[in-house]
Order: sequence, then structure tokens, then C-alpha cells
Amino acid sequence: MRGGRGAAPRRFVLLDRDGTINEEVGHLARSDDLRLIPGSAEAIRRLRTAGLGIVVVTNQADVGRGLLAPEDLESIHARLLDMLAAEEAEVDAVLHCPHAPEDGCDCRKPAPGMARAAAERFGFDGTDAFVVGDHAGDVGLGRAIGATTFLVLTGHGAEEAERARHEDLADHVVPDLSTAADIITALVEQEAG
Repeated sequence: MRGGRGAAPRRFVLLDRDGTINEEVGHLARSDDLRLIPGSAEAIRRLRTAGLGIVVVTNQADVGRGLLAPEDLESIHARLLDMLAAEEAEVDAVLHCPHAPEDGCDCRKPAPGMARAAAERFGFDGTDAFVVGDHAGDVGLGRAIGATTFLVLTGHGAEEAERARHEDLADHVVPDLSTAADIITALVEQEAG
């Protein structure tokens, strides 16, 4: 999705799913258990209004372990997209890694496979992207592609915050996706101006 001749490619935000957009419930296995974190849809809407592309990137090891059927994961993602659309928030894609950690794939966060797939699909540079999540693995994905990283304190973020600060993993440690969206839109406006 590139603009006309000489135009810069659209910048993207890569968002974790559980604990960042929707409430962390352990191993989400039923679409009926999906609940948006208050303010997350509005934050996504603001990012879109600022001209940013959005891709959800989520590790789903339960698929590889046989604990979550692929069609159930599709149902969860369909419900997520419906819930966001009901609040006029849209994402460009939802990508997932179905592998267990021991599988050694290149798509399970913090490995950069999903980010690279998104960049290839949508034509953006990872160094111009933003990555937001509630785990060190999310931030690690962002570091692997040279993105600006955000650790949110929702979901598992509070547990990860001390490590992130101590190891300087995240560029920004913020309360939630809404605060991350505030910073991202301010950065984009500042760079454009």
C-alpha cells in the first residue's frame, strides 16, 4: 500500500492481542469470553484516523498443542473484528503464530517472523513501525525489527514492567493502549510537522 511516486509508505502499528486489546483471561478458547479492554477500540480508531495501518500479531501456542482448534481461533478473531467494527475501529490484518515455544519457529514472538510477514504484505519498513504489547516478547519483536516499542501495563504488563525497565526493553512503558496511541499520534504529528 504505497502512495504515489515518491510518497512514503504508510506507517504501521503492530498490536498484541490478549492483554493489550482484549482482556487477559488465561488461555482464551471461546469467542464468548472475549472482552475488549476499555478504551482499546477508541485507541485503534485514533491510530487509524492518524493514517496508521494496524496489524494484530498474536502467539497462539494452544493451536500447536491441540488445545485450540484452528476454526475456534478463527471464530475468536472474527468476534474481535466485529467488536472493533461496532466501535468504528478497524485493523488491516490479524496474524498469529500457531506454534508452541519448543517448535523453534521464526514467527513466535519475540522472533520477527510475523512482523516481517506484515511488512512484506503491506509494504512498510519495520524501523518506521510501532509495536505495542503486554509481554517482553512483544517488545522483543519490536526490537528485532528496529521499531519503537511500548509495553502496556494491562494484561501481564504489570508483571513485565520491572524487567522491561531494568533491561531497557521498551522505549515506553505506559498504562494502556490508549496512552500508547496518544504518544504514537503525537510522534507521527511531530515528524510530519
